[in-house]
Amino acid sequence: MHGVVQHSLIILAVLTSLGVIFGLVLAYANKKMAIEVNPLIHIVEDVLPKGQCGACGFAGCMAYAEAVVTNPDVPPNLCTPGKDPVAKLVGDLTGKAAAAVEPRIAQVKCAGTHTKAVKANEYHGVQDCVAANLLFGGPKSCKFGCLGLGTCVKACPFGAMTMSEDGLPIIDPDKCTGCAKCETVCPKKVIAMMPIGAHVRVNCNSHDKGAVAKKACSVSCIGCTLCVKECQYGAIKMDNNLAVVDAKVCMEKCDNPTCLAKCPTKAIRQAVLGIVPGNEETVA
Repeated sequence: MHGVVQHSLIILAVLTSLGVIFGLVLAYANKKMAIEVNPLIHIVEDVLPKGQCGACGFAGCMAYAEAVVTNPDVPPNLCTPGKDPVAKLVGDLTGKAAAAVEPRIAQVKCAGTHTKAVKANEYHGVQDCVAANLLFGGPKSCKFGCLGLGTCVKACPFGAMTMSEDGLPIIDPDKCTGCAKCETVCPKKVIAMMPIGAHVRVNCNSHDKGAVAKKACSVSCIGCTLCVKECQYGAIKMDNNLAVVDAKVCMEKCDNPTCLAKCPTKAIRQAVLGIVPGNEETVA
C-alpha cells in the first residue's frame, strides 16, 4: 500500500513539473511571437457606436477599425449608424477624406395588419419569422407580407423597433440609425432603408397581380399604374406589379405628391415616421 502511494506521488510530481515546464515554454513563445497591434486601431474603435451591426460590411466594430486603419482602400465613412460626426472623426484619425454619409431610416413595406391581411393558416410554431417562413411561407395569404413575429425587433442592436398590437413593426425615428440589421434578417425582405426626409413610401411588398394581391390584403398595391401616370417627374416605376418610388427624385423635384390621391387602395402614403404603416393618412 505504501509503495502504491509513493508511486502515485512520483507520478503527480512528474506531471506537475511537466505542466510548469510547458507553461513556461508557452509563455515564452507567446511573448516572442506576439504581434504588436497598432494602437490607432483601438482609438478608432472607441469612436464607433459599438452596435456590432455590420452595416460597414465588416464583422463588427473592431474588424472595421482594423481595416480602416491598415487598409488605405477602406473609406472612413462606412459606419452608417455613426453618420457624419463619426465619419469625420475616423477620417481625421486615419488621415482620409470622409465623404458625407446619407442619413437613412428603416421603413416597413407592408400595411397588412391583422385586420387587413387575410390568413391562409394558423401558425403555432417558434415565434420567429425565419422559422414561420419555412412552413408554407408563413400564415398570411400574401406571401410577400410581414409575418409579424418580431425577428427584426430582436435583431435591432439599437432598440429602435417595437411590435404593434396590429402585428407590424414600428420604427422609432429617434433611435433608428439606418444600420440595416433588420433588413438583413427579414426573410420576406419587407424592410428597406429610405432617406430621411422622403416624401412618400409604398406600404406594400407584394408582386402578385392586382386581383390576387387585393384578395390577400385590402391595402395592397394592385399594380394599376395610376401613381406612375400621375407622377410628372418619373419618380415612380412599376417593378413586377409593385410601385417603387425613387425617393431622391421625389425629394428633389416634388413638393406636392398628387400621386397619393390616385392610389385606390392607399398603398402609397406620406412617409410619416414612428407609426404603424398604413396610418399615414390619419396622422397627417
